[in-house]
Amino acid sequence: METDNLANQLILSKAIPASEPRDAFHIAIVATNGIKYLLTWSFEHIANVMLRKKIESTCRNSGFEPPIICTPDELMEFDDDTQSDN
Repeated sequence: METDNLANQLILSKAIPASEPRDAFHIAIVATNGIKYLLTWSFEHIANVMLRKKIESTCRNSGFEPPIICTPDELMEFDDDTQSDN
């Protein structure tokens, strides 16, 4: 139920286009389950810099911490940076 509600909020807030309910559900599933990262190659609707702030604020306004949305390449870069600090 929480996942459905958040997915609907992501669409209603125009964080995700109504034509892409699967993308809204991907984000909602991750956020409602407290998963830290969402890896995706979907640059158009999920890993879209122009939509990230709206996605994050919609998640927070619905009572969930948004996931860190990134591509696998970005995550690997982050991992490489943190390992060099050790």
